[in-house]
Amino acid sequence: MRIGVCGIACERCPRMTAGKCPGGTDGCIPKENPFCQVASCAFSKGVRLCFECPDFPCEITRSGPISYGYCTFIAMKEG
Repeated sequence: MRIGVCGIACERCPRMTAGKCPGGTDGCIPKENPFCQVASCAFSKGVRLCFECPDFPCEITRSGPISYGYCTFIAMKEG
């Protein structure tokens, strides 16, 4: 199972299953990506998954595919 930089299993991601993933068949990995702020941010911060970032969750997380409320829950931070 591949896990995208956002933390979603690529096989379950709506963009991937629709064939519209900006990372193509490789899925979303940390790299400069004009279509994915999450991937670009992870790349610039040197993390594999946004969950590994000390700033997680952040404002860029709000634009991602995972609910911001869920992100604050798993990070054990108040939203």
